[in-house]
Amino acid sequence: MQTRLNPYIGFKDTTREAMEFYKTVFGGTLVMNTFKEAHLSEDPIEGEKIMHAMLETENGMAFMASDTPNGMEHHPGSSISISLSGDNEEELKGYWDKLSANGTISLPLEKAPWGDHFGMVTDKFGINWMVNISPKK
Repeated sequence: MQTRLNPYIGFKDTTREAMEFYKTVFGGTLVMNTFKEAHLSEDPIEGEKIMHAMLETENGMAFMASDTPNGMEHHPGSSISISLSGDNEEELKGYWDKLSANGTISLPLEKAPWGDHFGMVTDKFGINWMVNISPKK
C-alpha cells in the first residue's frame, strides 16, 4: 500500500453532521464509529460522539475526523487549510459550490495572477478550504 497523507479534523460534537455534509460534497463511502461502539467511554453523554470517521472517495481522496472527548481541550484550527486542486473544472467547481453554501468566502473563485482559477472559503463548520483549478493541458 502506498503512503497517503490524510487530513484529520477535530470537531467539538459536530463530527457526524460535518462528515455527512462532506459526503454530500465529495461522495464516497463514510464509516463512523462512536466512543460507545469502541468501548472507549463509559460516560453516556459521550457515548454517541464520533470516535473516528473516515470518508473515502472514488477518486482517491480520504479524510478523517473525530469529536474531541469531554476530558480534552478543543482548539479549533485557523492556521490550516485543506487544498483541492487539479484540472477537472466541473468537479472542483462542484466542490466549491457545495463548500461555500452557508460558508464564508474570503476570496472568490476567480482567475488568479498565475493563470489558474483560485478561491478560498471557510465552510459552515469553520474549516478553511482552498480550491485551485488549473487549465487543461
